[in-house]
Amino acid sequence: MNENEKKQQESALTLAKAVVEALNAKKAVEVKTLAVASKTVLADYFVVATGTSSTHIRTLADETEFHVQETLGLKPLRVEGFSDNAWTLIDYGSVVVHVFTQSAREFYKLEKLWEDAQAAPSADV
Repeated sequence: MNENEKKQQESALTLAKAVVEALNAKKAVEVKTLAVASKTVLADYFVVATGTSSTHIRTLADETEFHVQETLGLKPLRVEGFSDNAWTLIDYGSVVVHVFTQSAREFYKLEKLWEDAQAAPSADV
């Protein structure tokens, strides 16, 4: 790994930690960080969390955007939410945040889909 790649990886981990901080501050359920860089070019980390209602999911997404912008000066590349508010995705490029309802998380099973990815406990706050 060259110096530039190392800096990018450290930057992605710092971003993932900020995301986890924001989610935990608003009481997200089952926050998990998956290191997916070795499995996909989509991102270095996926952060997966559960909200208890559509309002809670919106709050988690809003707090994540606010906290990351305040602490790191970063805005997401895009934010997508499905019309039923079961899944909101916040894409920061190197880190992709997935906030689900419990039923949507069980249905989509991202952790199962990416089970070969290493859990990234150092990103969990």
